[in-house]
Amino acid sequence: MPPREWDAVTYDRVSLPHLAWGRDVVERLELRGDERVLDAGCGTGRVTEMLLERLPRGRVVAVDGSQAMVDAAKQRFGDRVDAFRSDLLELSVDEPVDAVLSTATFHWIADHDRLFARLHAALKPGGQLVAQCGGAGNVASVEAAIARVGNPGPSPWNFAGARETAERLERAGFTDVWTWLQPWPVQPPDPRAFFSTVILGAHLDRLPEPEREPFVDAVLAEVGEPVVADYVRLNILARRT
Repeated sequence: MPPREWDAVTYDRVSLPHLAWGRDVVERLELRGDERVLDAGCGTGRVTEMLLERLPRGRVVAVDGSQAMVDAAKQRFGDRVDAFRSDLLELSVDEPVDAVLSTATFHWIADHDRLFARLHAALKPGGQLVAQCGGAGNVASVEAAIARVGNPGPSPWNFAGARETAERLERAGFTDVWTWLQPWPVQPPDPRAFFSTVILGAHLDRLPEPEREPFVDAVLAEVGEPVVADYVRLNILARRT
């Protein structure tokens, strides 16, 4: 299945929670400031911008599966960032990087074994992988609401647990592995735009256009007031041997 396209403009406007998650992850990177770092799933580049601030003498390689997201990142950064479209399961870089950063991306990828193998191959020996994504239990109440409304298809998400993720990372060749789950509930200021773009976008892709808005309305009604997305983040720290 090809990577899905995103509404990059709306995503950039409503993705404030992703900035908080991204800041948390960027701060975990051990950097001198002259490294070459891969942002795996860069989106429109809002977290990439934080990463650039920590690399005054370094370079960022920004990758996303959505061309709209890559175009937005290129418009934001120009030639300050090497941005290109790639499915992370097919990722290839021209030279290994010192670190890989990723936020809110891995749960969109079904095959985590292959994902971690590709990221391992992209890293220099001793390189860091610092990431965060949706983990086991993520948006459970929203998934329940979708089921009550009538799910338009299989779940597009892969919310893995901490232990199974650690085992996959070790099989891929990573060491110093540390994984943990972290509840992080979000009450979006614009619930309709947030749900339509960030949470339900992949579900809406499967529906005819006239059915999309009623589906969002029905899910929001099932979630109830106040609208809260019960996020659970899967945090990842690891090194390539």
